[in-house]
Amino acid sequence: MTPRLPPTLPQPRGPLSAAALDALRGADPGATPSPERSSPYGDDLQLALYVLYELHYQGFDGVPDELEWDSGLLAVRGALENRFLSALRADVPVDGDSAGQALDELQLEPVTGTENSVSHFLRDEGTLRQLREYTALRSLYHLKEADPHAWVIPRLQGRAKAAMVAVEYDEFGAGRAEEIHARLFADAMADLGLDTAYGRYVDAAPAEMFATVNLMSLLGLHRALRAALVGHFAAVEVTSSPASRRLADAMRRTGAGPAAVRFYAEHVEADAVHEQVVREDVVGGLLESEPHLDADVVFGVRATTWLEDRLAGRLLTAWREGGSALRVPAA
Repeated sequence: MTPRLPPTLPQPRGPLSAAALDALRGADPGATPSPERSSPYGDDLQLALYVLYELHYQGFDGVPDELEWDSGLLAVRGALENRFLSALRADVPVDGDSAGQALDELQLEPVTGTENSVSHFLRDEGTLRQLREYTALRSLYHLKEADPHAWVIPRLQGRAKAAMVAVEYDEFGAGRAEEIHARLFADAMADLGLDTAYGRYVDAAPAEMFATVNLMSLLGLHRALRAALVGHFAAVEVTSSPASRRLADAMRRTGAGPAAVRFYAEHVEADAVHEQVVREDVVGGLLESEPHLDADVVFGVRATTWLEDRLAGRLLTAWREGGSALRVPAA
């Protein structure tokens, strides 16, 4: 297997991300401006948060590993997180609903109508170019698929922990390196003629893509948000199987290649099983032991779908206008 090299630092998109990137190169983190005047969902804040979170994953070329727990950088990250999380709590309704109600909503297929569904669009009319763009953007998560969710394991107990480990075991290839889902996604990228290097398409990604990935890292890194991460995981698993079926059909229709088809075909069956395990045992087990966290599960479910809907709107608007969803070309 070819050794994986850390990605290079991306280009800044404003004063917050410029200061964060400078701090990773050795500048004083205290020089980072306050995020209060920045859009919580904008390119500048979301990129700054993304690069600081990446210190907990693969890091960056030339950035010392010791900066992962640098107190100055953690203070900057905390301010960015507070701005992002406060905005999400204001924008995402919980409304006193239960986790069961929130998950039931996701099983109404399609969740938000086909006009805002990326998988329906790609299945029915998407081009190979659009599939390549979608895959390039999704690589920001899928090349570390399941990693953010693994942080919740030591924060669970009993039935919830056992079930979470069982699902994660499948995500990580059931003991076979070649079957790790991140590896399967890299194979799919290769089929589509994309660069499989970790972090290769960060500069191409819009803020909406960063926000969906940053949510996972935010929820995973904070024990206080453990139930929201479980809600996020449940939302992903409940919606994955039907969407993956449509994306597999899209790959077949456009001649994307067998590995591209296989990645999504693998998720059709696996996630249909995972959905029940996550709902009954992970969510059910968590709330059995900590019933006061029900509203946090609902928040995790709805924050996930809210951010995914924003990303879908960005992609579909670009494609329906005949443009690219990428900030820079994928080639």
